Amino acid sequence: MAEGWSRQRVAVIGAGAIGGAIAARLDAIGHEVVVTARGANLAAIAADGLLLRGAFGTHTAQVEAVPALERRPDVAILATKATGAVAALEASREALADVPLLVVQNGLGGERAAARLLGHEHVAGGIALMAANSMEPGTVTVTARGDTIVGGAEGARFAALLGQAIPTSETPSIEGAQWTKLLINMVNAIPAIVGRSVQDVIRDPGLRRVLVAAMRETARTGLASGVRFQPLQGLTPLLVRLVAWGPAALAAQVPLRIKDRLGDVPNLGSTQQSIRRGQPTEVDAINGAVVAAAAAVGRDAPVNAALVALVHEVERSGRFLPASAVRQLV
Repeated sequence: MAEGWSRQRVAVIGAGAIGGAIAARLDAIGHEVVVTARGANLAAIAADGLLLRGAFGTHTAQVEAVPALERRPDVAILATKATGAVAALEASREALADVPLLVVQNGLGGERAAARLLGHEHVAGGIALMAANSMEPGTVTVTARGDTIVGGAEGARFAALLGQAIPTSETPSIEGAQWTKLLINMVNAIPAIVGRSVQDVIRDPGLRRVLVAAMRETARTGLASGVRFQPLQGLTPLLVRLVAWGPAALAAQVPLRIKDRLGDVPNLGSTQQSIRRGQPTEVDAINGAVVAAAAAVGRDAPVNAALVALVHEVERSGRFLPASAVRQLV
């Protein structure tokens, strides 16, 4: 460790793609790390450690792996899917009493929900911009680096902690950053519906038109809600307005830039990863959040509503749909 660093006991709740990458990097620089996991992932980590490979290099983290926290950590990071957040926090609730917590999650307001559930305000919000896959137990592959953005209460604490291990920035508005990430996360639903990589979907002109339409609804809804979008991954507030109201050809440059950032390694997106693992997706917390926010300001988000329905159809049937089922939405 560098001079001035103090070793901490860090609990990472949810050692999936993002949580696993964070846990392994914190272990690599010398922190005492405990992770929670389930099923085959828990068994693999307990037996052989947590293997991180890809953009951050290769490291096998010999972390403590448990189904739920029993001992109080110094700090904790919640990195489960939004669908599993409540159950994960409830399972470790006693150990998390008054423990500073960072909620790294897709969707809106996860940190506020966690603060209400735990009954304390020592909760920060976080956004992970790295691209990571976890398709085999005990293994995480980071396919593209990216900042982890933190903000809100305890934001400075977690910026200092994570900044030792991974690229980290602090935002003055975690809500604005969450909305920008929500716009970026529009790339998740369509790959999950058609069973193709994010890059393949963006290359397809017809699928890209639907993606841009979903992004337009997101940008327009956020602006109508009074959100002050924060810059993320080169997506500035000016570009958000361009996505919302500019010519479609110019708005399409945003997903094309996302494709270039992801590189050549196929990225499935978190929603498709959940489907392939047989787990519930976060589509209601991503595209569904746009639909709900639009309704709250008297607007409609029909493309996002249709994408939610199609993802749920794939979840129910276990079969991906033809690209034509998506292309016809626009």
